Amino acid sequence: MRYLILILVLFISACSTMPNSSRLEAVKARVETYLRTEVKEASFEYGTPAFIRIFKQEGELELWLQMTGSQQYALYKTYPICKFSGLLGPKLKEGDKQAPEGFYTVGATQLNPWSQHHLSFNLGFPNEYDQAMGRTGSALMVHGGCDSIGCYAMEDAQMEDIYLLTEVSIENGFDVPVHIFPFRMTPEKILERRDSDWLEFWLNLKEAYDLFEITKIPPPVSVAYGQDAARYVFHTPVSAPPVEEPAPNIINFF
Repeated sequence: MRYLILILVLFISACSTMPNSSRLEAVKARVETYLRTEVKEASFEYGTPAFIRIFKQEGELELWLQMTGSQQYALYKTYPICKFSGLLGPKLKEGDKQAPEGFYTVGATQLNPWSQHHLSFNLGFPNEYDQAMGRTGSALMVHGGCDSIGCYAMEDAQMEDIYLLTEVSIENGFDVPVHIFPFRMTPEKILERRDSDWLEFWLNLKEAYDLFEITKIPPPVSVAYGQDAARYVFHTPVSAPPVEEPAPNIINFF
């Protein structure tokens, strides 16, 4: 029994080990002290749960952190995306050079401190929804190096901050949701694209955008299956504060 327990402990320990590399160690030696200071000066705790939103058209990656003593998140920083490939609209198949849109989660196994693009993490494409829609692709990343074929590429210095805050969130037990939108999902921008083939898909994405804008808590995401297609379903977080009005999910185009 004693040996069984020891093996179990070693197994759990091995499973919980975060990926590491000499490059990552060098980054931490150079960056982590100032990053801890910056996070503290912004009124967050280092290692608090993180959340990422990406907006293609605006070329921005937002990094949100959970506020101390609250379930709600506040914006830590907005980083310019150095490069992404493709057009507005989701990734459909391997080799189409499209960067994905949708809802993903980053855990420890997706971190890549050995990346040829400095540091990176895999978004987890295709997710359950993508698979239900027959979409294919692999190795869709957020990474450094400012060069992209289907990924979201950042300047190396910015990727270091993003990677470290993602890593420490995961290390503390909080996988990082990543919500990727074609643009900021305001009614005005949706109306500008009312003739797009992707309108129905984008309206589905907008439901999560609106819910987060109200609650400031990333909504749990699931997938519902219909006769013709799947769709994302979003749930108001249990810990969300009460709101006066529901998220606006319907836009009148006529």
